[in-house]
Amino acid sequence: MATSILNMPEREDLLPGNRACAGCGLAIALRHILKALDGNALFVVPASCLTVLGGMYPISSVRVPWMNVVFPGTAAAAAGLAAGLRATGRSHLTVVAMAGDGGTCDIGLQGLSGAAERNDNFLYICYDNEAYMNTGTQRSGATPFGAQTATTPAPGKRQFPKDMPRIMEAHGIPYIATACSAYPTDLYDKVRKARGISGLRYIHLCTPCPPGWSFPAKNTIAMGRAAVETGAIVLYEIENGRFLFTGKSLAMANADPAARKSLAEYFSAQGRYKGMDAATLEQLQGWVDGRWQTYLKRASTP
Repeated sequence: MATSILNMPEREDLLPGNRACAGCGLAIALRHILKALDGNALFVVPASCLTVLGGMYPISSVRVPWMNVVFPGTAAAAAGLAAGLRATGRSHLTVVAMAGDGGTCDIGLQGLSGAAERNDNFLYICYDNEAYMNTGTQRSGATPFGAQTATTPAPGKRQFPKDMPRIMEAHGIPYIATACSAYPTDLYDKVRKARGISGLRYIHLCTPCPPGWSFPAKNTIAMGRAAVETGAIVLYEIENGRFLFTGKSLAMANADPAARKSLAEYFSAQGRYKGMDAATLEQLQGWVDGRWQTYLKRASTP
């Protein structure tokens, strides 16, 4: 049965007073990820917004072991930690490697691919705020087409983002999922499921970023929901090759296709798309529509 806010654990392993920005989508997500792990986890984190949020020894805002590692070494360090726990009989602990889109899609991809090829036993979560936010909003491989960053000339990025879940699926790992911080119960259930699976598990997590996307901090949840309601972000899971919509995306898949919201309103609420022309919007809508149709076809195949 799907979790609701009313039956979610009261335990809190993310403490107040952390250094996240106001309205940080990552902080919302981390709170519920930690709830799903019941304190039985060790985190491996590279240089990122998450390092700032978690803090550095001897100060920390989390109540679980937390290892800060070099930017490209997240998956390699997690693999070694998981092997050490197995050798010492503590395999009940979940090793969680958690990195941003820059540290996953770009800088950390080699180590992650190697860990996936070996099917190392840990959970990898990519929190995707769609740019290198910790160092000033530079373009990453996950930055959307048309978005403006500190390193993209006008009118914005000209390439579509890497499809990391699809890249990970090509490695044949047992569990892949997408999630969004605006839908915490969906995220909670996926982390709970992933912790009970052996081998490499991968969750790609959308975390709206107020300063990087240029929207008011009070609108983080509304922005994440709009991302899903337009189909720009799709919630699903792939378990042993079987594709399933989840949460809000499942409801949308079973509804009238016209019920999907337009991208225009979603983009107009973000400063990073300021000045977007009609041709760019049309390209983006075509990309979103085409991907949605691909997912519908997969979901209908037994």
